[in-house]
Amino acid sequence: MAEMQQFTLSQLRELVNSNNEHLMGNYISRNLAVARNIRLSLVREQFKDVPTVLPEMRMMLIKRGWAHTTLNMMEHHITVGDLVFLGSNGILQYHDAADDVQAIGFSLSDDLFQLAIGNRIPEAFDGHLRDFHIHLSEEEARYYDDLHLLLNRHMIGLPHSSQVTLHLASALLWYVNHLWQQREQSHLESQTREQRLFADFIGLVNDYAPEHHTIDFYASRLCLTPRYLSTIIGQVSGKSAKQWIDDALVTRIKIDLKHSGKSIAMIADELHFPSASFLTKFFKRMTGTTPTRFQHS
Repeated sequence: MAEMQQFTLSQLRELVNSNNEHLMGNYISRNLAVARNIRLSLVREQFKDVPTVLPEMRMMLIKRGWAHTTLNMMEHHITVGDLVFLGSNGILQYHDAADDVQAIGFSLSDDLFQLAIGNRIPEAFDGHLRDFHIHLSEEEARYYDDLHLLLNRHMIGLPHSSQVTLHLASALLWYVNHLWQQREQSHLESQTREQRLFADFIGLVNDYAPEHHTIDFYASRLCLTPRYLSTIIGQVSGKSAKQWIDDALVTRIKIDLKHSGKSIAMIADELHFPSASFLTKFFKRMTGTTPTRFQHS
């Protein structure tokens, strides 16, 4: 994961600083971002349809407009009132958004997260979730906004206290954990066994697709037969289990082709393809273009 294209908070800061109209109300450092004025148009051309790894956890509340993204292989249409979380080293693909979409953003590094939270980690952020997407009521969104604004004002109003920063960040995280837990309980009660199985399968594919390309591996991890797993995944998602595995591989290949500087042969070897020729045929079948053409597009 460390060698894939990353978009760090430091890079975000440079991008925002290069566009003065987006500076107002945003605090961004290499460890913490509390941004009041996010316009996705700022990153539209640079990141559209290109998978990118975000090293630090990211959280965004949509205030206006809508956006269409993919988080760790799952597509999300997010609109006003939606709160989206992406854990550290999550993979984001940005597809499209309304011209006037705006959001408030929160992000912090793993080190700062540990300092803010201490030994008691909120369940939503204990590492078992790579991402989540919840819709907030108007009252919940206002409360989140108030906490976010308080932290933002503290950071912009220099000099600021490191202890106050940590406690305000902790309060924001615990509040989001509270919101997530409320919805998770209701979700678990309504979720079928097949839906839970699909969620477990996607989690495994996100973790293991670069090394394991066949259904047998995932079926074994889930203590199921490959045929039964394929049937359930198809029924729940409308896509076969093999399609999900192949899509995850394509995403990883795209990241390496665009940003790693590796040769196709090296990528094929690292992703456990028999040869560069085999990877090329696979990639063309999945995308309609060759790795070389994609790399230079």
